[in-house]
Amino acid sequence: LSGLDPAQPYFQDTPIEVRLDKSDADFVDVIHTDTAPTIPNLGFGMRPAIGHIDFYPNGGVEMPGCEKNAVSQIVDLDGIWEGTRDFVACNHLRSYKYYSDSIIYPDGFLGYACPSYDLFQSGSCFPCPEDGCPNMGHYADKFKDKIKTDMMKLYLNTAESKDFPLWRYKITVTLSGKSNVKGYVNVALYGSDGNTKQHQITKGTLKPDNTYTAYIDAEVNVGEVTKVKFLWNNNWVNPTLPKLGAATITVEAGENR
Repeated sequence: LSGLDPAQPYFQDTPIEVRLDKSDADFVDVIHTDTAPTIPNLGFGMRPAIGHIDFYPNGGVEMPGCEKNAVSQIVDLDGIWEGTRDFVACNHLRSYKYYSDSIIYPDGFLGYACPSYDLFQSGSCFPCPEDGCPNMGHYADKFKDKIKTDMMKLYLNTAESKDFPLWRYKITVTLSGKSNVKGYVNVALYGSDGNTKQHQITKGTLKPDNTYTAYIDAEVNVGEVTKVKFLWNNNWVNPTLPKLGAATITVEAGENR
């Protein structure tokens, strides 16, 4: 059974006979996309973990792309009729959109087991363990025989519009150069299955010999990394023409370490 943002009003904190529960089937997976309190935030979805595995994309409260103003969002979405309906319950309805995207991307929507979304964002629960990570949505049941705990909360990030899946990488850059520079460092990944756009690794004071780490959610699963593009910029013309390079760049894919 797959729960697509099971309803909160009249169901949250009720006995298991009333609401969805993992005792309802051999395997129950749940996608939570709208878990803010119904009063006063109008959250329609249940917050507690109630399945064998529970996914909380983007933390489960506010989905990217749902915070736009009404007009731009309705125009962005699937026509005026569906767009108007989505605006009223955008977070809640993301659950079925993620699920339908998951059918097309068997390797997408990897959920990382983690105590909280903040810890996931900081990289504490990266990479996937030896057994791998479950895929949110249609292929979640591939993980059925690997569950070792009573409750498994899983976190991941998604894009703000279709196509929704993102792939998580840890990128570590050690800088080389002669002097400190203010600015930012971007990195793009090139691989056997595609290339990413540029992702910012750090900004502020860039110090040669220092190492900077960032976790990026890339819009492509690049497969085997063949090339890394390194770009830095200090946003203004510096008459001393500082030079900055990368001594080393390490890329770790969350899926297979």
